Amino acid sequence: MTDLSHFNAAGEAHMVDVGDKDVTRRTAIAEGWIVMQPATLEQIVAGLHAKGDVLGVARLAGIMGAKRTADLIPLCHPLALTRVAVDLQPVPECHAVRCEATVETRGRTGVEMEALTAVQIALLTVYDMCKAVDRGMTLTNIRLLEKLGGKSGHWQADATRS
Repeated sequence: MTDLSHFNAAGEAHMVDVGDKDVTRRTAIAEGWIVMQPATLEQIVAGLHAKGDVLGVARLAGIMGAKRTADLIPLCHPLALTRVAVDLQPVPECHAVRCEATVETRGRTGVEMEALTAVQIALLTVYDMCKAVDRGMTLTNIRLLEKLGGKSGHWQADATRS
C-alpha cells in the first residue's frame, strides 16, 4: 500500500504532507462530454431552454466546483487557485456538449482534481437544467488531458485513449 500516497504505512487514509515540496506554477486540463438527444442539444444551442442559458450557468457551476474541490474530496488540499477556465462547446455531430476545464495555481500540489471536478460539475449542471426534457443524457469520457508543473513535470494523456 505504500505506493499509494494517500495511505500511510499502516494502510490508513491520510492527507499527504506537501510542506516540503517546492512552490511552482501548476496547471491541469480535463475534459468530459454529455451526450443527449438531438432536440435537447438544439434547444441549448438556440438558447430556447426554459431555464435560460444552459452553457453559461454550467460554466459558472464548473468554476465554483473547482473552487470547492477540497470540500468535496476528503483528502484534497484546499488551494488558492489563480485561474479557472471552463469551456463548453456543442458538438452537433455527436449530439453532445464537450467541456474542457483548465485550472492553475502556484503551489505545492497539483490541480488535477480541481480540473476534473470543474468538468463534472459543469456537465452535471447541464444535466440538471435539461433533465425535464431528456433524462437519458450520459456523462462520458471524463479524463485528465494534461498536467504541468511540480516534481513530476509535464504529463499528457495518450491521444488514442478517450
